[in-house]
Amino acid sequence: MLHIVNKSPLENTALESCLNLAGAGDVLLIEDAVYAATVGNSFEPTLRAALGKVKIYALQPDLDARGMGDRLVAGVTAVDYSGFVDLTTSNKNCQSWL
Repeated sequence: MLHIVNKSPLENTALESCLNLAGAGDVLLIEDAVYAATVGNSFEPTLRAALGKVKIYALQPDLDARGMGDRLVAGVTAVDYSGFVDLTTSNKNCQSWL
């Protein structure tokens, strides 16, 4: 399953809930959720711990738009819009976390 999160973990609990409930699968961070995938934020330890059970992706254009393109946590994979489409087609189901 592809889990899509668009809210910053510093302002919303959607990503935390997603990581707690997702047993496996892919997690795609878009919009303000990409802040979670950057080195030095307070959510970084939680994200690193989740990397053992889910594959985490961050949308590169959203990282770049926020000036965070070069601060990606090791283990998180940056994807472009084409990669976003690939993730949606390679997963049987998608769940958006609001």
